[in-house]
Amino acid sequence: MRKKIVAGNWKMNKTVGEAVALVEGLKLELANVVGVEAVVCPPFTALKTVSDLIADTEIKLGSQNMSSEDDGAYTGEVSHGMLKELFVKYVILGHSERREYYKETDYWINKKVKKALEKNLRPIVCVGEKLEDREAGKTEAVVEAQVRGSLADITAEQFEDVVVAYEPVWAIGTGKTATAEQAQDVHKFIRGIIADMVGQEAADGLRIQYGGSMKPANAAELMSQPDIDGGLIGGAALDAASFAGIVNAGM
Repeated sequence: MRKKIVAGNWKMNKTVGEAVALVEGLKLELANVVGVEAVVCPPFTALKTVSDLIADTEIKLGSQNMSSEDDGAYTGEVSHGMLKELFVKYVILGHSERREYYKETDYWINKKVKKALEKNLRPIVCVGEKLEDREAGKTEAVVEAQVRGSLADITAEQFEDVVVAYEPVWAIGTGKTATAEQAQDVHKFIRGIIADMVGQEAADGLRIQYGGSMKPANAAELMSQPDIDGGLIGGAALDAASFAGIVNAGM
């Protein structure tokens, strides 16, 4: 039985002071949650503070990005060692905003995934199509290329520490949401690709999140689908009650 995982991607939001207020609220809201893994991914500036605040809770800490390099002359980058020192467990890689605005390719995302796994960090690997891809009937082709490229040369054993997030780009921050059936179809398709890559057992164990305007009102329906194992949450993660509502929907 795959354990649901709900991760909050705060993106470029929340000062340290605002992060404290949000996490204090989350600690209250999520105090009695069982059976669902909750992860918060604040901006780099708030990682240390949030790490300290959740140290005595079941809430896990994630980063929004990570370099593929160990150290060196890479201005503005953050390494695995810097993250692990702050007790980060998860790292979001290949988010559509990184792909779109910073031109990250599957090749570079794959390098980051391999580095994360090598250093015992758990990557949340994002894939998803744009609106024009869906309207042109290219959803499966785009998603398959991203899955195979971003997760190339990852072993079945390593997949135990991988999470995939399917995030249709047209549904991120737009208020539009894929129907539960649309989301389930792509999640099932992704699981089939993984089965082809590394075997059915690894595919059956892989957790696949939905990311794309998931909110308390639609979370239960989405997460009731057989291949949807949680959510990668954007806007709704910036409010404690809203995020907790989504986590609770997965119980």
